[in-house]
Amino acid sequence: MLQSFNARTQEPFGAALAPTTAAELEAAIQAADHAFDTWQASDGNTRAKLLNALAEAIEYDREKLVELADAETGLGPVRLNGELDRTAFQLRRFATLAQNGGAFAFTDDPAVAGGPPVGHPHMMRVRVPLGPVAMFSASNFPFAFSVLGGDTASALAAGCSVVVKAHSGHLHTSQRVFEQAQHAIEKLGMPKGLLQMVQGAGNDVGVNLIKHPRIAAGAFTGSTRGGAALRDAARARVRPIPFYGELGSINPVVATPAALKVGGDALVQTLAGSITLGCGQFCTNPGLLVLQRSAESTEFVNHLVEALKTQKPHAMLTKAMRQSLDHGTAAQLAAGAKALLHNPVNDINPNPYLAEVDAKTFMAQHALQEEVFGPATLIVWTDSVDETLDVLHTVGGTLTVTLWGAEQESADTHRLVRGATAIAGRVLFAGVPTGVAVTAAQQHGGPWPSSTEPMTTSVGDAAVDRFLRPVCLQDMPAWLYKRQGQPC
Repeated sequence: MLQSFNARTQEPFGAALAPTTAAELEAAIQAADHAFDTWQASDGNTRAKLLNALAEAIEYDREKLVELADAETGLGPVRLNGELDRTAFQLRRFATLAQNGGAFAFTDDPAVAGGPPVGHPHMMRVRVPLGPVAMFSASNFPFAFSVLGGDTASALAAGCSVVVKAHSGHLHTSQRVFEQAQHAIEKLGMPKGLLQMVQGAGNDVGVNLIKHPRIAAGAFTGSTRGGAALRDAARARVRPIPFYGELGSINPVVATPAALKVGGDALVQTLAGSITLGCGQFCTNPGLLVLQRSAESTEFVNHLVEALKTQKPHAMLTKAMRQSLDHGTAAQLAAGAKALLHNPVNDINPNPYLAEVDAKTFMAQHALQEEVFGPATLIVWTDSVDETLDVLHTVGGTLTVTLWGAEQESADTHRLVRGATAIAGRVLFAGVPTGVAVTAAQQHGGPWPSSTEPMTTSVGDAAVDRFLRPVCLQDMPAWLYKRQGQPC
């Protein structure tokens, strides 16, 4: 049986739930496959109707959903209400995208008379839905990256059905969301197979889900280790499928001495808040602070230590995550980092962690380059722009890089921007990396190990592109041309 736990007390929460059996998994996938057969040909208005109904369903059940999620995650009603709002917004945004034709974008290339290479027949490049999608819920977002999160919303908007693997960290929340979604689907007279949910401890259910021949793609948000295992399973199939994993990221913040001097205490407080926001349980948490040695940088760090001392993070999502945090900080100290703020371990609520190390040690010790999930940041001291760029190159792949101090154009600024864009999917020049806007230009994904497919995003309008495959229609009949990119 599967047992949920209260995040604040680690006591069992709610009734134990039965894991999905092999027969139930098969039935869920078959239902999703059957629903896909007609859903792939649905028009934008139909898809919008479903997505809008799902948004209304969770808003209607807000009080109970937030209550459950608060008990299972400890994230607090304010954060969870905001996250539920974001989830409804995502669903409605993809509804609008489908309704406005974004999921049916096509390229019409009229015939040109004559022989090749100039002449060619009438061609239309369209996109078709991939098929049933296996979606793996995240631990740290029980709404926005879970049952009805962005992956589900974008897949449904693309014309795919979805089989969700619920996260063990919020089982009852996931069950409640799924039930509300099923009621909404049933009211619309649509097939329940459009959204299915499975659950189970360990890797068996997830691996069997991604390996099933009827599953056409996978979407995942979580650890590098877990994502890599599922990616490998997806690639090892007789017919490999795309696997869109958003994994670990350390999100360097690079700050020039001049920027720290101008920013003053405001930057200190902003960074301290970002490090401890949500107990540091964000994929965009600023886990690395890269500073050039200077009086301004030293003063900034001293003030940051004092600011972090006043922060009181809440309990982490699960006991395993807390243990992972303690293991990660211990590994950094063993690899040569010096603790600036590392209070004794607390059984439930962790304290902020801040440590420092020189660039050469950072680049030589792999343990210092690993993500530490939680309210933890490592300062890397450099002696030049060249050394700062070497540090970024060592990071290798991250969701974000933040550059404070790039306002003035110069050769060094050019180099820093090039270095940041080479390893990150999103480069910020103000603010902090926590907070990912759901919008047209968003890119939430970067080179390995931050994601498995750096050309795609798991947040924003372009997320729908992951579940659509290009097809060229050549000399198509008039009736097919009139569909203007909508699959038949």
